[in-house]
Amino acid sequence: MSRPAAFRCATEARSRDDQLAGTASRAHGWVVIEHPGPWPFAGFAELYLADDLKHAVRQAALTAGMRILLIRRHGRQPRRASRSWGVLRYDARGDHRQEWGTWSQESDLAEIIAAIDRPGETGHPPLYLACTHGIHDACCAIRGRPIAGALSQHWPENTWECSHVGGDRYAGNLLVVPDGIYFGDVAAPTAVTVVQQLREGLVAADHLRGYADLQPAQQYAVAEVLRRFGPAGRHAIRVVATKRSGDAWSVSLACDAPLPSRVHVQLKVVALPAARLTCLAPAETRAIEHQTLEFVAET
Repeated sequence: MSRPAAFRCATEARSRDDQLAGTASRAHGWVVIEHPGPWPFAGFAELYLADDLKHAVRQAALTAGMRILLIRRHGRQPRRASRSWGVLRYDARGDHRQEWGTWSQESDLAEIIAAIDRPGETGHPPLYLACTHGIHDACCAIRGRPIAGALSQHWPENTWECSHVGGDRYAGNLLVVPDGIYFGDVAAPTAVTVVQQLREGLVAADHLRGYADLQPAQQYAVAEVLRRFGPAGRHAIRVVATKRSGDAWSVSLACDAPLPSRVHVQLKVVALPAARLTCLAPAETRAIEHQTLEFVAET
């Protein structure tokens, strides 16, 4: 007798046609720490480091609105005496700043705390982070590793595997930092196309989960503009007003040409039927999605 196929949350999400837009995790910056070994289940929180050091780094990142991710290169890598860390800041004008350092012993990571308080430097290229956190969710590794492999062939210096970014069922997940762009349901060939578009200055609605600096309803409204009017620059759509009344939202956007100059999106948040949302979920829970009630574009 054949064994039943293992439950895979990303496969089930595709069968339900789960909505991508409006699902990006919020952040205004990222601390990335190179860790070539297996990911601990809880990422940085479970690294074999002194508790007081981990607490200090986590508190500094939290205060600055930053998320901490572990990173590693794709495939087998030679053992090195030192590894990299970086502090990457999002800027609403696109003036993103980064600061990088190295660590060979855990005390070196204390420099991250000081770096969080410094402005950093412009001119660094973005990173393409493919979530491969298989111990957290099998779908992340199964679908994330091919993304990392494909991007590494084209942009090896920019590409890293990373620990959990949120949204297991949207695997493969691709995060571009410090731009703060989340993509989901990405396969290897798609990832190359997505990054090629980004390098040309464009973001398309396909596979877009959202921008990390925006609230979910705002992320959804931006994705609606891109879906209706085509790809646009990361900062070509700006939120100018947001109002909420219960489950209803009103989001007003200012856009650069050739997009409409103003767009107003009325939407509502709807609770979905209960489902298993991750591979390891012990029970069903209810997710939400956004639905457009009215879309008005002004030229």
